Amino acid sequence: MVGRITILLTFLLGTLPVINAWSQDDALAEVNNNTEYVPAEADFDLIQDRLSCLEKDIPLIYNTRVHAFVNYFTVKDREYTKMILKRKNAYFPLFEKYLAKYGLPDELKYLSIIESGLNPAAVSSAKAVGLWQFMSATGKYFGLENDWYIDDRMDPEKSTEAACRYLKQLYNMFGDWELAIAAYNTGPGNIRKAIRRSGYKKTFWEIYPHLYRETRSYLPQFTAMIYTMNYAHEHNFIESELEYSQELDTVYVDHYVHLETLASQLNLCEDDLKKLNPGLKRGVVPENTKGYAIKVPLDSKEALALSRVNILDSASKVGKREIDYLARNMEGSTYGREKVIYKVKSGDVLGKIAERYQVRVSDLKTWNKIYGTTIRVGQNLTVWQKPGLVAKNIQPVFKQLPDGSKTYIVQPGDTLWDISRKFEGLSIEKLKSLNELESNNIKAGQTLIIGS
Repeated sequence: MVGRITILLTFLLGTLPVINAWSQDDALAEVNNNTEYVPAEADFDLIQDRLSCLEKDIPLIYNTRVHAFVNYFTVKDREYTKMILKRKNAYFPLFEKYLAKYGLPDELKYLSIIESGLNPAAVSSAKAVGLWQFMSATGKYFGLENDWYIDDRMDPEKSTEAACRYLKQLYNMFGDWELAIAAYNTGPGNIRKAIRRSGYKKTFWEIYPHLYRETRSYLPQFTAMIYTMNYAHEHNFIESELEYSQELDTVYVDHYVHLETLASQLNLCEDDLKKLNPGLKRGVVPENTKGYAIKVPLDSKEALALSRVNILDSASKVGKREIDYLARNMEGSTYGREKVIYKVKSGDVLGKIAERYQVRVSDLKTWNKIYGTTIRVGQNLTVWQKPGLVAKNIQPVFKQLPDGSKTYIVQPGDTLWDISRKFEGLSIEKLKSLNELESNNIKAGQTLIIGS
């Protein structure tokens, strides 16, 4: 999982802040006169005492690392904390519901703040997505689908249940909530590695020096956020313009639905309907979807019930052809295609493989995370071909003639340097000599002798 930790690391790289004790009575008096007043950094012992009152199932150890993050959230970046206070009522009831369902500590609801800032559409630089910042593979393991149309990692309800299942699994692995929380950030493998390197110590703070820098900051942020959310008023945070979860109804559909049209039929704002359904990345439910749950405001239930067939029929026709074309033709699309594995042979180049399977070179590169043009003999390439396609037999780019000489057919984009790298013992100078070339200019389709 990847949260907003990297944004905060710079704050902690230098010397830890000097602790300036402040009088609570003086601060409160100042607050009464000035709502913009920002209290100084709070006394270490005072925060430690307050935090001890919050401790339940998860240890809330207080030290200078945690203290630094408390000061970050309460002094340095108050705007971020104000944003979280504004959003928390929109998501905490949902988190509390699923944490209770899986028998998990209620305090874990604060973890999503560290992960995503309570933003269901958050996407990290590492491509982790949603309130709980699932990577694609981990999300799919816990039942969160992710394709061109739909990303369940952005669905608050589905992703929250998946996060609870994952956290329960991690706790069962380690039997320790601090290690389970750290593992949520870095993965259980990295926690086991840190345990081994520490000489098989058993607590987070004992293995702390052996963790990645981001993970070392993860648990302290979590602890600091628990304190900040529970003692916000003591730091002069005034909660205003609060967001709340909306009462919703659910419409289950098994076919294409265009959200903009559905919003219009229900007299809703399109943006509001999309906000309730953030997992629909393209603003549509794709064709052949089985039982997809579209969320609508509860006060739309009556209008939908009166004309359900007509409303959904209208929403099933608009933009269908255009969105389907985009889905099938965007670079790297796998929509409606079948996966095959191709093993690279001697003389293969991306252009010929793409031609064989009637795909684009750019698609091949996207599917296989190839950033240049180099492929190696024996390499397995993932190819998503159209259903029922029979791969074309293409004239090989490399062959051996009856007289023993070997030839190569120049491919689009080839240079002498590219070709020389494909065959052992072949240099640019040798290529030019074998083919009596006076310059480095070659063209696609040209046959070159590469050896004998």
